[in-house]
Amino acid sequence: MALEKPYQDIPGTTIFDAEQSRKGYWLNQFCMSLMQADNRARFKADERAYLDEWAMTEAQKQAVLDRDLNRCIALGGNIYFLAKIGATDGKSFQQMAGSMTGMTEEEYRDMMIRGGRSPEGNRVIGEDGDAQAHHQPQGAAGRAARAGEGN
Repeated sequence: MALEKPYQDIPGTTIFDAEQSRKGYWLNQFCMSLMQADNRARFKADERAYLDEWAMTEAQKQAVLDRDLNRCIALGGNIYFLAKIGATDGKSFQQMAGSMTGMTEEEYRDMMIRGGRSPEGNRVIGEDGDAQAHHQPQGAAGRAARAGEGN
């Protein structure tokens, strides 16, 4: 019997609950392996071969290879574990978070300094706030994507 999850209606948010934890177990274990220097070196030498050592789904492996952190989260990744991938790539958490919104690092930093996203229009899916799917990606990537829609 599935549990009721009223929190699934929060736009732009995946709650890391027990179901997500089970789904992402091997993905998160892979991420934790990157805490060891020899594992980071093996991963950077041949990312696909290293990923194939883990009992992850093909979709999880591809999301890692693509560095698609939003997809990794949807597939059970925990952002605190996924941060190990960014660290392995020499990226800060701020750079990673910006990439997940389509913002540059500077745009993301400035938004956070201003207090982050407003809850107005972002409390439930279907409102018109900036975290809603129809406003993604944000920042420079979003402006470029929207400019390309007119072509």
